[in-house]
Amino acid sequence: MGTKNKDLDHIFINKSLFFPKHGILVIGDLHIGYEEALRQSGILVPESQISEVMEELKDIISRIKKQKQALKKIIFLGDIKHFFPFEKHEKKYFNALLEFLKQYLPENRIIFIKGNHDTMDYSFEKKLLRDYYIENCIAFIHGHKSFPEIFAKNIKTIVMGHIHPSIILSDSQSIKRERYKCFLTGEYKHKEIIILPSFLSMVEGTPINNYPEDYENNFSIIPRKELISFKVQVIGDSAVYDFGKIKFRKSFLIV
Repeated sequence: MGTKNKDLDHIFINKSLFFPKHGILVIGDLHIGYEEALRQSGILVPESQISEVMEELKDIISRIKKQKQALKKIIFLGDIKHFFPFEKHEKKYFNALLEFLKQYLPENRIIFIKGNHDTMDYSFEKKLLRDYYIENCIAFIHGHKSFPEIFAKNIKTIVMGHIHPSIILSDSQSIKRERYKCFLTGEYKHKEIIILPSFLSMVEGTPINNYPEDYENNFSIIPRKELISFKVQVIGDSAVYDFGKIKFRKSFLIV
């Protein structure tokens, strides 16, 4: 089904995270409308992003059900959309996604966290977007902005997206190098941290040793110096693999 962490009682399923005890499925940054942004910049790509997202979600939900696990809630960790201003294609895609999800859960059990790209709430009067979500001892947040509530004493685990983690795997001579999406897990301010990769298939993400120079100032709630001690779970074709802690060599990353 996926890779399970016994300590945190969660399972990695493809690019998603599942908490069996709570029945919570967590999805990272979707960036719906990314392919439309490419088309507007002159790069011709087919209109397939939203259908691919639905197919992947359908497969993940099917795998959960086959294991006789209950799906009670789906949480999206922000950057649901890609364009910063209003974009009609994104509104259409968002509504299509919401209708698709309602086949599996009622609308009030579909949680959308607000990311830095989510300047428009396409649910409009429903106001589905929220700054963070807390259930039991788990806080869910996008990751670009902190809130005192997520670091409260009763919070044990913080789940976030935003930084689109990936790694570059290389041999010792850097002859062959490949980039993979990955999960990051570690500890910060006495909280267990789980960082999800983006759900966007078109882009692998940013290697963890290559984040922007202004990272420490405004990029993420987790400092870079803490991130480089996190553990890496690499997403392969058929499973998620535990690669242990991050190590650096010159300008590329190996584990």
